[in-house]
Amino acid sequence: MTIKVHVIRTPANVLENENFELYWNRSILTEKTIPFNLPDITFMNKKTKTTFLIDIAVPNTHNLAKTITDKQKKYQELANEICSMWKQKAAQLIPIVISSKGVIPKSLSQSPTRFNLHPNTYIQLQKSVIRGTCSIVRNFLNYK
Repeated sequence: MTIKVHVIRTPANVLENENFELYWNRSILTEKTIPFNLPDITFMNKKTKTTFLIDIAVPNTHNLAKTITDKQKKYQELANEICSMWKQKAAQLIPIVISSKGVIPKSLSQSPTRFNLHPNTYIQLQKSVIRGTCSIVRNFLNYK
């Protein structure tokens, strides 16, 4: 009998070089209290002085537009504070929202080009979400 072991690699919370900083799952400490200060990913381009707050969500299909709007409102205050504290020219939120059935908003297919990623990156994201949804359903159906 063969047993497969899946090793899940957890990335470092901070990656940095002379041009970029990347925070993953890390609170942004601010001078004033901001209720929403934990985006999934914070990416800072030091040369252009631009910060991207990337937040990921997997809602039901009928909640796509509402989820995007909620995330933009939720992180606007943090974006403003980052510009002030870190002396950034711009800080903007990039919501990555894919429904549990793999439905994506039109804006998501344009997001990878902002980071010079492969144009079909969103297809890989869809596959990952669908596999996750299938796994949840399988576990639920096999629950004893």
